[in-house]
Amino acid sequence: MQALLLPECFFFLWVNRMKSLKVNGIERQFAPDEMPGTLTALLDALGVGPTTVIAEVDGRIVRRDEFHRTELKDGQQIELIKLMGGG
Repeated sequence: MQALLLPECFFFLWVNRMKSLKVNGIERQFAPDEMPGTLTALLDALGVGPTTVIAEVDGRIVRRDEFHRTELKDGQQIELIKLMGGG
């Protein structure tokens, strides 16, 4: 009977160890060792160039020259606004 419970317990523990960021309203899950550590790392992971985006972390606008030192933590909310040219 204990053997039947172990796989469920392992799955439960594994799910709880995931980290997440809410990016533009969509929750993105990361394994702890794959969580982007900075805003620059997140943009790289998403394939977004830092010169074409305005970023907000937990309601605070982040200046472009601060992207590389803006640390990200589990549960934060990030809004990315992509700039586009045109007319």
